[in-house]
Amino acid sequence: MGHSEMLLAVAGLDSSEIQKRTQMLATGDFSWMPPAEGLAHQWAYRLTKEADQLTTSDFQGLQEVFGEPRAFDLIWYISWCNYMTRVADAFQLPLEEENVFEEPPAPKMEVDSTK
Repeated sequence: MGHSEMLLAVAGLDSSEIQKRTQMLATGDFSWMPPAEGLAHQWAYRLTKEADQLTTSDFQGLQEVFGEPRAFDLIWYISWCNYMTRVADAFQLPLEEENVFEEPPAPKMEVDSTK
């Protein structure tokens, strides 16, 4: 299970909602989101796909919405996530098979049919 999908499941989305949301996120069009959230996602997308094309004015736009400290936080966190993905890819680490945050099922009670 991909980490994005796992986090969406933890947020309470069902499998069809998760599939729809991940497809929407993969397009790079975040106009359907609230403006600040869309801008943060756009930065993550661009920093992942075209980091060399980001400019000072792009950063200023991020800073105008989030303030300087939070803008730096966003850039650091997005960069760290990209780094961790590249390390995992380089070592060919598999993703989890299932949602590790999901509550385990309740133990089944065995019924003694001999009584």
